[in-house]
Amino acid sequence: MTPRSRIIALANQKGGVGKTTTAINLATVLAAEHHVLLVDMDPQGNASTGLGVERTARGTGTYAMLVDGAALGAVLCDTAVPNLKLVPADTDLAGAEVELVALPDREHRLREALARAPEMADFDYVFLDCPPSLGLLTLNALVAADSVMVPLQTEFFALEGVSQITQTIERVKRALNPRLALEGILLTMYDRRNNLSELVAQDVRGFFKDKVFETMIPRNIRITEAPSHGLPVTVYDARSPGALAYLALGAELKRRGVA
Repeated sequence: MTPRSRIIALANQKGGVGKTTTAINLATVLAAEHHVLLVDMDPQGNASTGLGVERTARGTGTYAMLVDGAALGAVLCDTAVPNLKLVPADTDLAGAEVELVALPDREHRLREALARAPEMADFDYVFLDCPPSLGLLTLNALVAADSVMVPLQTEFFALEGVSQITQTIERVKRALNPRLALEGILLTMYDRRNNLSELVAQDVRGFFKDKVFETMIPRNIRITEAPSHGLPVTVYDARSPGALAYLALGAELKRRGVA
C-alpha cells in the first residue's frame, strides 16, 4: 500500500441512506483531479450499475478477489468517467458472506489483496462501497480502510442507527485495524422544507460535533434519476442541486486534509 493512497469505506447498516450514491458521485468528483478506485462490496451491485457496468457485462470482480484470491489487476474495470476505475460486484458476491467464514484470515482478505497489488500505486483515493449490513463483507472493508464515511439520512431514527456503526468502528479499531478512524458523518436526503430534517441535523451535529460534514446532500430528483442512465448525477446533470452538493463535499473532504 502506498502512502499516497487513501482508503475510505462508506458504511451504514441501514439501507437507503445514499451510501452508494455518495460512493459513485464522490469518486467521480475527485476523479476530475485524481486517480480513483471504487470497489463495489455490495452483492446488489448498485455502484457498478450506477457507473454504467451492467450485471451481464461485469465478468470477475470483488468475489474473485476476496474468495478466489484473484489479483486486483485482473478484476479492474474501466468506467465512462476518466481516471475512475471500478472493481465490480460480480454475480457470485452474494455467496461470499457464507464462503468467507471457512477461509483463513477471513477478515483480512481485502486488505491483503490491496496490499499486494502494484496497481495501488496508481490511485490517490480508494472508496469501498459496503452492503447495508455489518457482516463479513463490511468487516473486510473496515479492516482494509483508513477511515469510514457514514452517510446518514435526516430522519427520526438516524441517531439510533449511527450509534451501531460507530460502535462497530471502535470494535474493529481495537481488535483488527488500529488505524481505522471515523472520516465523518454525511447528512443525506436533507429537505429544507421539512422541520424534522433540520431537527435531526441539529441533533447529529450536537452529538458528533466537527465529525459531521458541513455539506449536506439534498433530496433531489436528479440524484434519483441518474443511476437509471448509468451515470453519476455530477455527469447526468452537473448543475443540479445534488451534483453541486457532491462537488462541495469533494472540496470539503480535500480541505479537511485527511484524504
